[in-house]
Amino acid sequence: MHIPFSVIGLLNYTTKWLTKAATDITILCSSSPYSPGSSCSTACSLPNRAAYNSESPSPTMVLYQGYLNLLCWDPENEEFPETLPMDRIRLQEMAFQLHQLTILDSVLLVARSFSGEVLFSSPEFVDRLKCITKALTEEFISRPEEAMLSVSEQVSQEIHQGLKDVGLATLSSENTASLLGQLQDIAKKANCIRSIVDQRIRLFLKFCLLHGMKESLLHFPRGLILIERELAELGWKFVSLMQHNQQVFSPYYADSLKSIIPPAQAQETDVESI
Repeated sequence: MHIPFSVIGLLNYTTKWLTKAATDITILCSSSPYSPGSSCSTACSLPNRAAYNSESPSPTMVLYQGYLNLLCWDPENEEFPETLPMDRIRLQEMAFQLHQLTILDSVLLVARSFSGEVLFSSPEFVDRLKCITKALTEEFISRPEEAMLSVSEQVSQEIHQGLKDVGLATLSSENTASLLGQLQDIAKKANCIRSIVDQRIRLFLKFCLLHGMKESLLHFPRGLILIERELAELGWKFVSLMQHNQQVFSPYYADSLKSIIPPAQAQETDVESI
């Protein structure tokens, strides 16, 4: 399908958005944010980066990176792609859900490392921690330190009582202090566990775009298993919305990407369907 040049000229923000996506993929191919020996790698190994390993990004990979970038869009940035204005509110809601799941999984991973598999083998115990964390982090964005202080105190109490109920030794004063500190540290954007959980969720969503939800759920990342139900729900909504957008605007994206990815380097000529 040929798109008139006059139409393409009206998609300046869309072209800028896709150009940034292509740049992001190039950066991801050439560097890794964590070295193999870092503390972050020790705590939670990096997810598979095969999706970024191609020599030159394909148009479809650039588009999917662009879709993922929408989940961290600055609300103050009005240069939103012209092909997505009707979806902006829903994407903002999904971005908020992604943030909530990042905090939730970070809390659960820290809690599990201190309480062991005995407590976390109980769905009731895990659900109770989820409810507590969700309730206490509703205002996380505006008051992260205060929210995580409340979460740390309540989660610590739940672990103490849970260990006591099953007849196991409760945490020592030293371990309790360490638990409280690690939970409160999640308030920091640079927190290593929080950063890696965020990256894992985004790569899972990219996998969903590339391979579909059914296959993605069969290969669910172990580090996200505690939020499998919630993340699957987000994945279905995100893929469905982006699939519809791709079906409607793929000819426009294909023409825009021709100016971003030289034909000699592109691995495919058109934007594929999901």
